[in-house]
Amino acid sequence: MDDPKTPPARSHGRKAIRPSLKPRELMDPTPELARVWKAQVITLLPEAFPGILGQSLTGRALKDGLWQLETVALREFGDGKHRNVDDTPAGGGAGMVLRPDVMAAAIDDARGRIAPVAPLIYLSPRGIPMTQQMMQRLAAGPGMTLVCGRFEGLDQRVIDQYRMTEVSLGDFVLTGGEIAAQAMIDATVRLLPGVLGNEASTEEESFSHGLLEHPQYTRPAEWRGREIPPVLMSGHHGEIAKWRRAQSEELTRTRRPDLWADWSARKDKAD
Repeated sequence: MDDPKTPPARSHGRKAIRPSLKPRELMDPTPELARVWKAQVITLLPEAFPGILGQSLTGRALKDGLWQLETVALREFGDGKHRNVDDTPAGGGAGMVLRPDVMAAAIDDARGRIAPVAPLIYLSPRGIPMTQQMMQRLAAGPGMTLVCGRFEGLDQRVIDQYRMTEVSLGDFVLTGGEIAAQAMIDATVRLLPGVLGNEASTEEESFSHGLLEHPQYTRPAEWRGREIPPVLMSGHHGEIAKWRRAQSEELTRTRRPDLWADWSARKDKAD
C-alpha cells in the first residue's frame, strides 16, 4: 500500500437513524455495538451494501441495533498506485485471481474488530451448500466474516492459511460473492432474537425440522373457485397439525427426495 498509516474505510450498523435516510446511509461509520451479532463483508463492492438487507425486517433490526453490518473495502488494501488486488493465474488461463497478500491484509484488519470465534467464510461455488441448520448455528454465535470472491476466485494459499470455510449459495456461478453474502446474512439475521418479532414463526419453516413447509392460506375463504382446505377452517388444532405435517411430508417426498431420505433415516433411527 502507498500509505500504510492511512486506515481503510470502515462502516458499521447503528442503533437509530432519521426516518428520511436511505438504506445506504445505514452504513455510515458509527461506534461498535457491544455484544451485538455482527456481519463483516470483505468485498470489492462495498457500495452494494446494505442492499436488500437495509429493507423490511432486517433493515429495521439494523437501525434498532439488533445486529451490525461492516463492509471492508478490499481495494483499500490493494498494491501500488492503482491499488491492484489481482493478478494472472499461475500456470496460465483466462481471467484474474485475487492476490493472497492483499486479501490477507484485509482479513487481518477485519478480524481485529470481531470475536475470534466468529467463523471466516469464503463464498464460493465449490463450497458446502448453505442450509437452515448452518444459519441456525451462525445465529447462535457472535457473528461472521464473509469474503466475497471476484474474477476467477481467490488464491488457494490464503484459503488454506486462514482455514476458511467455503460455502456455496447453489450449484451455479455468480459474478461475485456479494449476492450470496446478502442471502447468507439475511437467512441468519432473521433468526436472531427480536428480528421477526414472533419467534414461533421460524419453527415450522422449510428445512427447520428437515421437511419443506406446508402450504399456507389466508382470506378470502374462496378465491377464483378455489377454497381454503376445510380442515384449516375447522378450529380443530390437533387435526390442523396432522394435516400440516402430512402436507410437509408429501411435499418433501415428491420435491426433495434427498431431504426425504435424510429425514426418513433420522426418523427411523429415533423410533
